[in-house]
Amino acid sequence: MEARLKEIAGRHGEVERLMSQPETASDPNAIRRLGREYSQLQHVVELWNEMTRTQSDLDGALEIIAEEDEPEVIEMATVEADELKEKLETLSADIKVELLPKDETELADAVVEIRAGAGGDEAGLFAAELFRMYQRYAESRKWKIKILSQNDTGVGGIKEVTFEIDGERAYQRLHLESGVHRVQRVPATESQGRIHTSTATVVVMPKAEEVDIQIADNDLKIDVFHSGGAGGQNVNKVATAIRITHLPSGLVVQCQNERSQLQNKLQAMDILRSRLWDMELRKQQAEISANRKSQVGTGDRSEKIRTYNFPQSRITDHRIGYTSHQMQNVLSGELDGFIDALLQEEQARKLAAVGD
Repeated sequence: MEARLKEIAGRHGEVERLMSQPETASDPNAIRRLGREYSQLQHVVELWNEMTRTQSDLDGALEIIAEEDEPEVIEMATVEADELKEKLETLSADIKVELLPKDETELADAVVEIRAGAGGDEAGLFAAELFRMYQRYAESRKWKIKILSQNDTGVGGIKEVTFEIDGERAYQRLHLESGVHRVQRVPATESQGRIHTSTATVVVMPKAEEVDIQIADNDLKIDVFHSGGAGGQNVNKVATAIRITHLPSGLVVQCQNERSQLQNKLQAMDILRSRLWDMELRKQQAEISANRKSQVGTGDRSEKIRTYNFPQSRITDHRIGYTSHQMQNVLSGELDGFIDALLQEEQARKLAAVGD
């Protein structure tokens, strides 16, 4: 472990040097990437420094216990030694977590897609509620949201929406939200008071930069067409909407939110890169799928992961059995209870896998 910590300390110094170079200052992407890596390394270095100081203090206390004759002094040193041993155990556990193998998405921003599933208009309304929930959660963490594509139902719901979330560890904290979310409630239009079940699918992908996924121009088919939907002077007058087909994979991305072809093309390429990176990561995970200890659930996007039961004001995550009765608080963005519990379970499984 000490060798790994020394390696991290060396990289910490190297990143600090790179950040101070003039060519880095002129490259916003490099500044952001290095800044995030530095923050991550800084945390490990601080833990190691604290562990070193605590070990030194413990050695001093043990020395007093061994050499001192005064009972009161020995008693005080013994109490201090016990506290320091407990602190060392905590620091050691924290460092082991930090030294777990990091995947390449560790510092990535997130691209989130929400789609209404079974349930008609009610599914669209539920998808809109999930979108607002993630918006409010992002706001609570000072993350930035940018809508890339949105298709409304016309009755206050959403057929599908794709958006970026830029912020510290956004993908890491949100990646376990992928899956089928189910709602059980009485719709406003239900005259018999019957409970209906509807679904929405959430997909969380790591936002890919150009350096992560490079796409050849001849692999793309780009179509330009007139934007659809209500409002806007350019709608159906100027062809600004973009549809990009990635020929090798068959993936199709469409953007029409912006007022220019260029802006829509840039956003469509962002989504395409993220989908391709996500596809590659899932392929890698499939190749090592025998080691399910490192995963929470199956990772299958058709998996029902969470139920929102309105009559009982109960939300249950089926992967870990975590339940909250604070329905409105959760829908207002108070998601940390679920996210922290899921991440702790994932972390525990990874630690167990390393120990096997």
